[in-house]
Amino acid sequence: MTDTPTRILSAARDCLLADGYSRFSTRRVADTAGVPLSQIHYHFGTRKALVLALLARENQSLLERQRRMYGAEAPLWKRYEQACDYLDDDLASGYVRVLQEMIAAGWSDQTIAQDVLAVIQGWYDVLGEVAREAEARFGSLGPFTADQIAGLVGMAFLGGEALALLGDAKWSDNARSALRSVTDLIRMLEEG
Repeated sequence: MTDTPTRILSAARDCLLADGYSRFSTRRVADTAGVPLSQIHYHFGTRKALVLALLARENQSLLERQRRMYGAEAPLWKRYEQACDYLDDDLASGYVRVLQEMIAAGWSDQTIAQDVLAVIQGWYDVLGEVAREAEARFGSLGPFTADQIAGLVGMAFLGGEALALLGDAKWSDNARSALRSVTDLIRMLEEG
């Protein structure tokens, strides 16, 4: 049997995916988890803290996955291609929805905004390491610094995720195609 905080986080994820953050209810989470409402307050404090704990938990496991993948011995273009495959997995798992819901909530709540930016910073740190590897390998990234490349790639993925969540196949396919086309650019640079 899973422990109470894990059951609560699992139920919170289900409720957030079903209802979105604006209609997210700790009472519904408690009912879904089969625990008294007081357990949510005991383990997480507030509704906001519960959702941020959920985001942090899911984000940590995905960042570890990305670090393993980018740390593997493979051409950079193959690793980037794998990152594009992971985007599809992350959309299907609901992680992207949780992240985008919290980005939207952060627009009107500075506390949430700071926590979400800390989560996103983890991704930019990983991308920065990869961009510095590319810079060392290629000698130059043109007019861009490694951190600027990391920022551009990170923002492209965030934008692509947001478009994919809108549910229009054409926009979603275009975003995925654009992100995947960078694979060809990296391969061209790598293979000369």
